[in-house]
Amino acid sequence: MKINGKPTRTIWLAADGWGVEIIDQTRLPHELVTVTLRSLDDAARAIKDMWVRGAPLIGATAAYGMALAARADSSLPALRAAYDTLHATRPTAINLKWALDAMMDSLASLSPADRLPAAYAQAAAIADEDVAICSAIGDHGLALIREIAAKKAPGETINILTHCNAGWLATVDWGTALAPIYKAFDAGLPVHVWVDETRPRNQGAALTARELSWHGVPHTVIADNTGGHLMQHKLVDLVIVGTDRTTRTGDVCNKIGTYLKALAAADNGVPFAVALPSPTIDWTVADGVAEIPIELRDEAEVTHISGKTADGNVVSVQLPPDGSAAANYAFDVTPARLVTWLITERGRCPASPEGLSTLFPEKGRS
Repeated sequence: MKINGKPTRTIWLAADGWGVEIIDQTRLPHELVTVTLRSLDDAARAIKDMWVRGAPLIGATAAYGMALAARADSSLPALRAAYDTLHATRPTAINLKWALDAMMDSLASLSPADRLPAAYAQAAAIADEDVAICSAIGDHGLALIREIAAKKAPGETINILTHCNAGWLATVDWGTALAPIYKAFDAGLPVHVWVDETRPRNQGAALTARELSWHGVPHTVIADNTGGHLMQHKLVDLVIVGTDRTTRTGDVCNKIGTYLKALAAADNGVPFAVALPSPTIDWTVADGVAEIPIELRDEAEVTHISGKTADGNVVSVQLPPDGSAAANYAFDVTPARLVTWLITERGRCPASPEGLSTLFPEKGRS
C-alpha cells in the first residue's frame, strides 16, 4: 500500500541490515512515526504496548524479534527463552504462536553459527507470505463484492461496514478485511466504508480511517453503536471484519464488539464475512467461547482517550470520574452460526468444520 504515494509496508529492515523498523501505531492518525527495534526486549515491548497490532503483524514482529534475539545469543536455551518472552506478550492472537513455532522449527536443528542468517531469512519469508495471503484474500473478497454490486443498480454505492482495523496496518501489507475493499476500489467499484470508531483504543477512527484516507477510499466514521441502526435502514450491504483466532468449527475471536455487529447483521439479513488468513485458524480449538483466552488489558485504555486539540497538540484525557473502575476485555467470540462467510487465501467457505476442511483438507475433518 502507499503513504503519500510511496509504497510502504508496516515492518522492514533498517538501513543497517539488522535493525527492524516499524510504524508506531499508537501515534496515528495524527503523527507518522517510525521506530527501530534493536533487541528482543524492543520487539516484545512493541507487541505488548501495541506499537504494532493485528494478528498477522504481531506474528511478523515476533518472527523478527526472534532474529534480534539470535543476534544477541543464538544458543537454543536463549532462543527458547526468547520464544517464551514473546509468546507472553499477547495471549489471544494465534499468529503469534504460529510464527514463533515456525521460527523455532527452522532454527533448532542448525548450528549456532547458521542460526542468525537463517532467522532473518525465515522472518522475511513469514512477512512475504503474509503479503501473498492478504492479496489472495483481497481477490476472493473482491468476487463477493462484485456479486453484491451485480444485485444493485449500475453505479449504486456498495456500503460496507467494518469493525476495528483489519487493513494493511494490521498486517505486513494489503490487510485482511480491507484487502477486498482496496481491490474493489482500485477496480472502479463504488464502495463506501462505514468505519466503527472501535472503543477502546479507537483503532477504527485512528487507523482504518487513516489508511482509507491515504488510499482515497470514501468512508464515514461512526460510533460503535450505530451499526445496527444503519442495518435496519438498509444502509449496509456487507459487514466484513478480521479475526485474531478462529476455531476449526468456524467460531471467530476478534476485537470486542464484533459479536454485537454479527447479531445485528443476522437480525437484518446482512451478510457477515470474516477475512481469515489461514495462520489465524487454531485447529486445536472447537469451542471459541469456552476455550479461547480473552485478554484483559489495562483499564486506562477505557478510562482515557487521546486526541488532537485545536492548537494541534495530541493529548490524553480522562473520561469517567476519579475512582470509577473499568473493565477492558480486548476480544469477544462470534459463534459460527452468525458468520455467513469465511474468506481465506484459498477461497470462500461457510463458517463450519465442513467448510474449512473443504479448503484445508490436509487438516482433516473435525
